[in-house]
Amino acid sequence: MCGRYASTRSPADLAQMFQVTDWHPEETLAPSWNVAPTDEVWAVLERTARDADEDAPAHRRLRPLRWGLVPSWAKDAKIGARLINARVETVHEKPAFRSAFVKRRCLLPADGFYEWEAVKDGKTGKSRKQPYYIHPEDGQVMALAGLYEYWRDPEIRDADDPAAWLLTCTIITTEATDAAGRIHPRMPLALTPDHYDAWLDPRHQSTDDLRTLLTPPADGHLDARPVSPAVNSVRNDGPELLDEVAAP
Repeated sequence: MCGRYASTRSPADLAQMFQVTDWHPEETLAPSWNVAPTDEVWAVLERTARDADEDAPAHRRLRPLRWGLVPSWAKDAKIGARLINARVETVHEKPAFRSAFVKRRCLLPADGFYEWEAVKDGKTGKSRKQPYYIHPEDGQVMALAGLYEYWRDPEIRDADDPAAWLLTCTIITTEATDAAGRIHPRMPLALTPDHYDAWLDPRHQSTDDLRTLLTPPADGHLDARPVSPAVNSVRNDGPELLDEVAAP
């Protein structure tokens, strides 16, 4: 599972890192060290213009999406809070994700993510969950494999009204490896740069080929450190959340 992560890079930096050709500087998101479900997050995706020819090239875009995928057929947007993750083993089969898997894939930039380990408190003897911050050892941005979806709000009559459409996303998870595997059995699946183009290309729709891109990362590239339980509350945000605390 991936339920929290950090994303603090500026949109200008992300546009350069991911070779984005289409982004709007007026669209801004504040840096967050405690990204939570239903928050807006940066996503890299490729789309052709709505009125473009069928063979028109797709443009790589940087857009804010709401974390928690709402399928196009959903009757209520609240379902998104339950669809923040999609398991790599079944993402191509599940009704909520299979259409997006074929046509609407994205990358979600992250500095690192949080997972929790059940530990026994040495003073009280009670069990508690110790948060860990897990991140690349080299400090590079992680490109989390994601899907995105459009949901039409039926309460807004005018389909051309931007408010009539909700754009949401989900993070694909896999079996945890390396430092993450010692803490939690699941982790977000990060793609390597050589797979970005194939993953984002909306014309690439072979389910079998796409699944070959979703391989767990090799061991030895992630580091984990215990951090303050302050991250447990979505009200807390700031770089101090990444500070290491004494190991339980």
